[in-house]
Amino acid sequence: MRIFRNVVIEGLNKKPILTDIGFLKNNKPKPIIIFLHGFKGFKDWGHFNFVMNFFIQQKFVFIKFNFSFNGGTVDQPLDFPDLEAFGNNDYIKELNDVESVLNWINTNTLLPTSEVNTHCIFLIGHSRGGGIAIIKASEDSRIKKLVTWAAVSDFISRVPDVEEWKKNGVIYVENTRTNQKMPMYFNFAETLLSNQERLNIEMCEKKLQIPHLIIHGTNDEAVHFSEAENLKNWNPSANLFLIQKANHTFGISHPHLSNEIGSQAKSVLEKTVHFLKGN
Repeated sequence: MRIFRNVVIEGLNKKPILTDIGFLKNNKPKPIIIFLHGFKGFKDWGHFNFVMNFFIQQKFVFIKFNFSFNGGTVDQPLDFPDLEAFGNNDYIKELNDVESVLNWINTNTLLPTSEVNTHCIFLIGHSRGGGIAIIKASEDSRIKKLVTWAAVSDFISRVPDVEEWKKNGVIYVENTRTNQKMPMYFNFAETLLSNQERLNIEMCEKKLQIPHLIIHGTNDEAVHFSEAENLKNWNPSANLFLIQKANHTFGISHPHLSNEIGSQAKSVLEKTVHFLKGN
């Protein structure tokens, strides 16, 4: 198994995208999975390294990365040392990062051409990353399959009081795990409101021309499972898999120090790999 950690990709946002890449070296071209983390997330959260190893063993090339404005830095990729970057993030920047990673796949010198099938790229997105994955998959023909875990079905409805936000210039979201009050500057709302057509997840889901697997827990406290049902209603050909009593992270928390995962998280991986290996 070959794993390259904290590789820097220079992205469209002119800010480094810290990336992990892994594969089994067997001189056979393998499909590529790009994994997108969610809001207040990062590539090394919880069991994401376990997830990476799982898919590598299943003979995929696996790529996970920190969104360039997620609040991490090259020197400190865990958690959120750069709250100013976090505060200046927006959905267009995240779509730019996915574009940058997709472009890197075809231009890098790290992945041997004998090991990768660049014509077979899949996206997996969790939570907000699932919404970003849906949008990108709807507009980029390089993506051949899509899997979303606990994905949001709408961005607009999540915008708090716009007038109050505009007046103050910033709102704060609390991170109870790190005890941080994390800023979100008004440019986040401005960018969303001025790009509503592109960032309309419903329209993107309806436009999808590729297979989509939707996985969601029925006890999700952050994104209600009715949002998964929305996606299925908009795209009847999508596959919907509800995990009974599972929460937003399928029973995983951070840090995840065990070499094992619970039955709910295992079910997510097994269902995902079966879908991605299917015809």
